[in-house]
Amino acid sequence: MTAAASRKNDNLGPRVTIMGIGQMGLVCAGALAIPDPGGSGDSPRARVTMWGHDEDENGALSQTRRSERLPGFVLPDSVRVAIRDEDAFRDADVIVCAIPVQFIRGVWERIREFAPPEARVISVAKGIENGTLLRPTQIIADVLGDDPDGKPRALGCMSGPAIASELAQCKPATMAAASDHPGFAEEIQQLFSTSWLRIYTNPDLLGVELAGAAKNVIAIAAGIIDGLGAGFNAKSALLARGNAEISRLGAAMGAQTQTFFGIAGVGDLATTCFSPEGRNRSCGEALGKGVKLDQYLRDAMCVVEGVATTESVVDLAKKYRVDMPITDAVHAVLFEHLDPVDAIGMLMSRELREEQIG
Repeated sequence: MTAAASRKNDNLGPRVTIMGIGQMGLVCAGALAIPDPGGSGDSPRARVTMWGHDEDENGALSQTRRSERLPGFVLPDSVRVAIRDEDAFRDADVIVCAIPVQFIRGVWERIREFAPPEARVISVAKGIENGTLLRPTQIIADVLGDDPDGKPRALGCMSGPAIASELAQCKPATMAAASDHPGFAEEIQQLFSTSWLRIYTNPDLLGVELAGAAKNVIAIAAGIIDGLGAGFNAKSALLARGNAEISRLGAAMGAQTQTFFGIAGVGDLATTCFSPEGRNRSCGEALGKGVKLDQYLRDAMCVVEGVATTESVVDLAKKYRVDMPITDAVHAVLFEHLDPVDAIGMLMSRELREEQIG
């Protein structure tokens, strides 16, 4: 039975398992399990189970209902935290994948035998797998294969401006849902939409996932500008030119250009580059102030997706023969020991030309 059918036949809502107990996993659990303060219902809209790869951390979250990953957030009592793999996925109608991209393959290989073949999968991860250059939904499809009837599985994503601390407080936000499976984007929209979270559908799964991944690279550059004190003029120009090169890559790969000028594109990019809580922006700021990358990643309490994604986006740009000077500069700072000041100088001294958008 699909999640939509389950909701129709069971007023308790679908069974949703969330993979990952980091910030995005926690806020997804809250969105589904906290009664909508502005809606008509006074009960959770889904039966939510959370699962993380570490049993000790799962146990602590189950007991305390709190996580140092998202200070101030209290996990609703209705959310079950599973300790064992088989208990987490057995009856799931929907599985939400909130795992950092470079770990998605390994995690899905681990739990594949427990995931119901009819379960629909929503990715909220943002990145590109190193080596394979696959997007999150592609990685999951690669591990799971087709459903028992030989048909492609129902896979989709939800992406957009998503500062976790704001979502945890039910502050107004919008995101985009996309899927190549007929009707699934609309199902995601219905599942997650509340009085404070507005979900739009978008038919461009490729574009939505690529935008969410590549914007993290530009956010690192934005942070470098902050760390160097280069100013808002430089940062705003960076956003405009960064979005232009992401759009060029997307067009070369077959995505819809308009996606990169919507919520999942420039909307997410702006939030990530300007919010003081953005992980990638914060990493870039530290680099701009002279902190070494290895030291920053060692001390960070979270995965900085843009670091690994920078390598993948550079590889995609080479594969599709797309000029991405900002991405190249970020790569040089991260992996080639280029001084951030020299990186800005390199970008500013490029040959003068007409502005091209996309």
